[in-house]
Amino acid sequence: MKSLMKSAALAIAVSLCATSASFAAENVRLTGSGASFPAPIYLTWFKDFSKKSDGVTVDYQSKGSGAGVQDFLNKTVDFAASDSAMKDEDIAKVAEGVQLLPMTAGEIVLAYNLPGNPKGLKLPRDVYSNIFLGKITRWNDPQIVAANPDLKLSDTPITVVVRADSSGTTAVFTKHLATVNAEFKQALGEGNTVNWPASDKFIKSPKNDGVTATVRQTPGAIGYIEYGFAKLAKVDFAQLQNKAGNYVVPNAESGAEALAAVKMPENLVAWLPDPDGAKSYPITSYTWMIFRKDNGNPAKAKAMREMVEYSLTEGQKIADSMGYIPLPQSVVEQVRKASANIQ
Repeated sequence: MKSLMKSAALAIAVSLCATSASFAAENVRLTGSGASFPAPIYLTWFKDFSKKSDGVTVDYQSKGSGAGVQDFLNKTVDFAASDSAMKDEDIAKVAEGVQLLPMTAGEIVLAYNLPGNPKGLKLPRDVYSNIFLGKITRWNDPQIVAANPDLKLSDTPITVVVRADSSGTTAVFTKHLATVNAEFKQALGEGNTVNWPASDKFIKSPKNDGVTATVRQTPGAIGYIEYGFAKLAKVDFAQLQNKAGNYVVPNAESGAEALAAVKMPENLVAWLPDPDGAKSYPITSYTWMIFRKDNGNPAKAKAMREMVEYSLTEGQKIADSMGYIPLPQSVVEQVRKASANIQ
């Protein structure tokens, strides 16, 4: 009898241990931080993935690409997100190895707030680049008027809204401006932060949502934000002149044509500073999630691989409706293969 009781007690103990181990394996919390550019779609993905996963939750803090990379280097998050990928010197600091995965792509628009709410504003390449150089300062500048003969443009000062934080969106935007305007390249260069002109007509605001809000609240303002934010906030944005000389609006088609202009290399980092293509939107970019190759935690590594797979399948289906560009299928396959490096 005692033997049977001991056996039963042992069986219960083993069962409890197994249940405890199973519970621990199923309940995984992933933390990430970084880019605000993809935050709307990432937050939707992570919420949906957490609901459909058994015990996995994903917490993401939108705080800017630079801050996210720093969190990753400080090991305060499991993964980061950046529109400017990750510098080689920062990758070298990560002993566990780094895997960069482009997870979505988007277009940077120039949102504006003008008296009378004129629609369909067209901005030539030399005009919008010189606005951000501080050289074109009024909305009825002859160059803007010439490109928009059907619009009534008032003698309103241009207030330029730029990012206050270390921003991958700024890196993508300034890389484009430095490519199309030699003077911009020499004077300001490119990067997550640049020294914008010292003028009371340049206002700094944090993150994409901060720039969006400032443009909405400031008559005469123009600022650079990701297209998805413009859609959500219902702000006006300009048609931009592309490399082929055509004026293009951001959408899935113009974004897809831009992505098609470059082949994704093995390291999964590709830039499109001024894409070819008659219908390509001129300021288009991939944006990346950043993972450690060796996480020292099999449960977390598995959860991150599953999160990536969800984003590549179900996640891509909502990209267009949220103002992002679905990844080309060839890139999806490259990312899927590389995600196996997350261990």
